[in-house]
Amino acid sequence: MLTKGKVSGIISNLVIVDADGPVAQNEICRIEHEGTKLMAEVIKLNRNQAFVQVFESTRGLRVGSDVEFTGHMLEATLGPGILSRNYDGLQNDLDRLEGIFLKKGEYNFPLDEEQAWEFKPLAEAGETVEAGSWLGEVIENWIPHKIMVPFKFSGSFTIKWIAEQSSHRVHDVIAVLTDSRGEEHQITMVQKWPVKLAVKAYKAKTRPFKIMETGIRVIDTLNPIAEGGTGFIPGPFGCGKTVLQHALSRQADADMVVIAACGERANEVVEIFTDFPKLIDARTGRKLIERTTIIANTSNMPVAAREASVYTAMTIAEYYRAMGLKILLLADSTSRWAQALREMSNRMEELPGPDAFPMDLPAIISNYYSRAGFVELNNGKTGSITFIGTVSPAGGNLKEPVTESTKKAARCFYALSQQRADSKRYPAIDPIDSYSKYFEYEEVKDYMARNISPDWVDQVVRARDTLLRGREAQEQINILGDDGVPLEYHVRYWKSEVIDFIILQQDAFDKVDRTSPIARQKYMLGKVLEIADREMKFKNFDEVASWFKRLINSLRQMNYSKYESGEFYNHLKEVDQMLIEIAEL
Repeated sequence: MLTKGKVSGIISNLVIVDADGPVAQNEICRIEHEGTKLMAEVIKLNRNQAFVQVFESTRGLRVGSDVEFTGHMLEATLGPGILSRNYDGLQNDLDRLEGIFLKKGEYNFPLDEEQAWEFKPLAEAGETVEAGSWLGEVIENWIPHKIMVPFKFSGSFTIKWIAEQSSHRVHDVIAVLTDSRGEEHQITMVQKWPVKLAVKAYKAKTRPFKIMETGIRVIDTLNPIAEGGTGFIPGPFGCGKTVLQHALSRQADADMVVIAACGERANEVVEIFTDFPKLIDARTGRKLIERTTIIANTSNMPVAAREASVYTAMTIAEYYRAMGLKILLLADSTSRWAQALREMSNRMEELPGPDAFPMDLPAIISNYYSRAGFVELNNGKTGSITFIGTVSPAGGNLKEPVTESTKKAARCFYALSQQRADSKRYPAIDPIDSYSKYFEYEEVKDYMARNISPDWVDQVVRARDTLLRGREAQEQINILGDDGVPLEYHVRYWKSEVIDFIILQQDAFDKVDRTSPIARQKYMLGKVLEIADREMKFKNFDEVASWFKRLINSLRQMNYSKYESGEFYNHLKEVDQMLIEIAEL
């Protein structure tokens, strides 16, 4: 029998309920309100009192309202038809809701219950299976969507019957399994899983061994992220976090993209809804939205919904990872999620940490980031979730608690610079402050040596050193003036500018330059390092600036030309001729 209760206190989205029976942590309840039922989650228990966070506005809610506990946690509905959908944090299909604004208590089933899918069996009667085993597949857009044994099943099962290749709807029975006690279990294409529990449909997590190519030079070359790795992008307003995430979703080597818009402004989220259906996927030539799922909770929605959205997005990503796919999960912005945690913590009068965030904020962020990873599935196949979040620190302060806590969890740090953004140097990732800890992984270094160049890591170190020495020279020039420093300082500065303009900067609106394959990155890095290593003599600093500007222009034209095309090699000849001329001076 389900536990019931009465509302005894209301503090905005935090509601206190007097329960008449047992209640579990994170259990979902429904609160009666003006003929509707508001969904809420238990976040704290104190004897017979349950503190619940309501995922909707509590305006008009009164003490004494009836509450019914459901006996289960907040769950994601998993099955064919998730791709190309726009959901909120509770997995309501936003395209099927009526009106401009969400109505209280209005929920819908996230999948199309009437659509017929062509089911193809991948297993046979008599086979032994377990949670996450592939029973069959349907084609979702162009991705083979695996129909799996539900993740909630424990132990081994025997397939008693499985459907032949034919059309089925999501609720049709496609297999019957028998457990060790002889009980039969009917399997459909739909299953549910609690969003705050990680899906465990794999043997073990393995250390990453492959770099995820994003097509963005400043990431792939200087600060690579491993497939199944984690990274985050902090930066002040206007530095290009959202545009950078759009570029990643369009160009990264991933089978599917999940975007969690958790607390961003509504206009930015609307841009995703309107732009993605129009964008062409560079990898497949199809619409980008066909391999994308969007979980949207904007800043004007209740704060509790922001927390639900990030977990729902991760659960969907884990579901597709269990199909052996490479998933790119992007969250924009985790600062809004942390603010939601802070608000609920403050309302419960918990002991505050730095800047009033919860004391356990680092643990919460670490636990979430730990759900990404490269895994070996039960059938020997592999899948991965590469997670990149954005952080929006107030005033661009990278020392605030959310940024510091995320630094401890993520392996890649892509710090956006206000100065670079103001000077229109995009992507505005600071090459000195940013880092990738994957350079410390022996498997990753071996992968780079085998697949890019034996001395690739050494080249990257030389490039970073050139950039650092150039920044130091620039600071001296700014302090002492052009005439106040040796000519060598100007040469050093302009050599770093070559790397900046040719490797770090990238035009997201140019059809060629917006994505750069790793072979092209290898060639261009080798070319700019060849230039940086040359001894050069000039008469004065005006001559230095003039010559390097012409050189940079020719090199940039190479970036805008198709790799290894006639136009590409023509600009290369211009560069080589300039190097010959400077050597003859």
